[in-house]
Amino acid sequence: MFRITFLATIIIGLTTHLRAADLTLESGPRRTHLLELFTSEGCSSCPPAEAWLSKLKDDPGIWRDFVPLAFHVDYWDRLGWRDPFASKAWTARQYEYSARWKSSSVYTPGFVLDGREWRNSGVPSAATESPGTLKLSVTGGDRIIASFQPAAGESKPLDLHVARLGFGLNINVKAGENSGRKLQHDFVVLSLETAKLSGGKSESRLPVAAGQQDASSRGAIVAWVTEPGQIEPIQAVGGWLR
Repeated sequence: MFRITFLATIIIGLTTHLRAADLTLESGPRRTHLLELFTSEGCSSCPPAEAWLSKLKDDPGIWRDFVPLAFHVDYWDRLGWRDPFASKAWTARQYEYSARWKSSSVYTPGFVLDGREWRNSGVPSAATESPGTLKLSVTGGDRIIASFQPAAGESKPLDLHVARLGFGLNINVKAGENSGRKLQHDFVVLSLETAKLSGGKSESRLPVAAGQQDASSRGAIVAWVTEPGQIEPIQAVGGWLR
């Protein structure tokens, strides 16, 4: 019950922020990297990776050059601590990457940059390729209007993925490898929705809810496009909700 209530409170708060004002995000034609971290509260080697990811909040390239997000996997829950942010869907996403790389295993912490395994210790450098411009608008609190204008060629059917991220999320871990530690998380994927882009455009909705989030917490929204049935991003965009 705690896990469900805790996550519901966070998601409700993020939806409330969306209602406060309309939001428009635009990538520009140059590629914005999608940087994914697969992590878990049950993994003792994950906190340093998350601490590094958290520092990207203040990097001048945030949202312009790269979009970070953290997927919490659930396979570490077997050690006795259920990560409240973990999802079987996020675990499946990591396994899908592993299969595409023809790897026999998954691990945490694990970074993925634009669909490829990433072991670089530095901040991703600005991309040079220009796939096109991704624009995302949130209006009326729950209506998403998205468009992708390719840099060359005609628009083709694409999948649009929209994630809501939580920041400053503090958890006192009471079991597993991090037992006794207080962990703080940023860029946490709290929900992920997928819609179809047809003719370069899409309209969809976010779940509507009511409530308040901790006034000190931040939130962000991230979107990226892929070819249908594929996992590698073509273009990404992201920004703060407030």
